[in-house]
Amino acid sequence: MASKLSLVFWQSPYWVSSFTAGSRRLFSLVRSDHSICMLKVTNTTRGNTVGDSIELADTSFKRMFGLLGRRGLGAGGGLWIKPSSGVHTFGMAFTIDVVGLDRDLKVVKLWRRLVPFRLTSVSLKIRSVLELPSGAISQSQIQVGDQLEISPAAQ
Repeated sequence: MASKLSLVFWQSPYWVSSFTAGSRRLFSLVRSDHSICMLKVTNTTRGNTVGDSIELADTSFKRMFGLLGRRGLGAGGGLWIKPSSGVHTFGMAFTIDVVGLDRDLKVVKLWRRLVPFRLTSVSLKIRSVLELPSGAISQSQIQVGDQLEISPAAQ
């Protein structure tokens, strides 16, 4: 069941798709044309863009599958998984960079070039993770303690 909702602070109409998983009601942000809302991640500490085609994995189903079945991530691409305190690369076909974020989107942990069939450590400080193309951490100069900002990507 979907209901229309205008999110004034983002200045454009979105559909909020709600569904139930167990006893929890979950919501997903979808554009009015039914496309997935892409996000832009900016490192406000360094003043640069980390990615401008970041997908949101905020449901149990999206978090479970993540990047599985893909052949890679393009430049500027990625997946923001929330909530999450760690990730695995079992069944993946490519290497990724992973950024662990706290509740305020501050960088807590970095995993560079995480190869397939690996498991990150789990941390109670980490509330969400950002999966990026391999080498994106170095290219964006992300460091522990940096503040990130996530907003809708310009279409």
